[in-house]
Amino acid sequence: MINNSTKILLLSTLMGGMLISISSNSWLGAWIGLEINLLSLIPLMSTNKNMYTTESSMKYFIVQALASSTLLFLIISKSMIEELYMVSDNYLSSVIINTPLLLKSGAAPFHWWFPSIMEGLSWNNCFILMTIQKIAPLMLISYLMIMNSFMWMIILMSIIIGAIGGLNQISIRKILTYSSINHMGWMLTAMIIGENMWIMYFLVYSMLILTIIMIVNSHRISFINQTFLMSNEMSTMKFLMFTTLLSLGGLPPFVGFLPKWIIMQFMIINEMNFIISLMVVMSLMTLYYYLRMCYASFMILSNEPKWNVQFYSNKIIPMVMILSSMSMFGLILCTLMTSIF
Repeated sequence: MINNSTKILLLSTLMGGMLISISSNSWLGAWIGLEINLLSLIPLMSTNKNMYTTESSMKYFIVQALASSTLLFLIISKSMIEELYMVSDNYLSSVIINTPLLLKSGAAPFHWWFPSIMEGLSWNNCFILMTIQKIAPLMLISYLMIMNSFMWMIILMSIIIGAIGGLNQISIRKILTYSSINHMGWMLTAMIIGENMWIMYFLVYSMLILTIIMIVNSHRISFINQTFLMSNEMSTMKFLMFTTLLSLGGLPPFVGFLPKWIIMQFMIINEMNFIISLMVVMSLMTLYYYLRMCYASFMILSNEPKWNVQFYSNKIIPMVMILSSMSMFGLILCTLMTSIF
């Protein structure tokens, strides 16, 4: 929650760094934007209330500094060979420039830092890390997106590791982390279709993540077994949370299925049948651990303790209901609009 001028300043510079990075016409300018973005987030991550945040912010700084220094080295090396900061669209350039950007965005197999850092952050910082911090690296990756064997390996590993990694987790933060890795694979695949496609996928994903984090943050939930105690008197909130989770998993009646549907149609038309079959099976595995949370929470009842709901939780109900309604009825509205126009 933004409650002082320092956080407002840091959030402004964080967004400014992201905008500098995606609007720059040179790779050096993009690097500068990524550094401003990184140095704005580190103070936001650290807090005296939780001893794990210092460890997470240090890990995050080391990993991102490694990726940034590697990117700067590669940019300078390429600019010495080619014309002023312009990287040609060939296989080698795509691989070497995309590698540090994939490390920054947390795609597999460069995901090793992501779960441990997420575990030590507050829910607000988790949202920033899963959504806002991915915008600049993904936009830069889309500039050099060439569908070669390297990118297909990244896509398949992200989808497989994101699905399998979340199966044995009890922490909701880690479940959402591995879900984010899985969605990274789908977003990279969406870049084949075009820039508008992956941006639409990212916006739908961000809306669903925001809805889930608003609910779990207001109820102070961090683990699956705590969902048993979640507002048994206010079952509407629990229902909204789990319909949003199912939408995030890509269940057809919900809007989370829409971008996956478009990607599946495109890949089937282009005869990429094996890859899309594997992606759909892995998405079903992610849906399994969402259903496990839903099933356990709805079937097991217990009393609700007084500390479970914060005093401001009633204020978020209208916002959560609006976002969840968009999740539940978005696919129907999109289909109707397509049929009419």
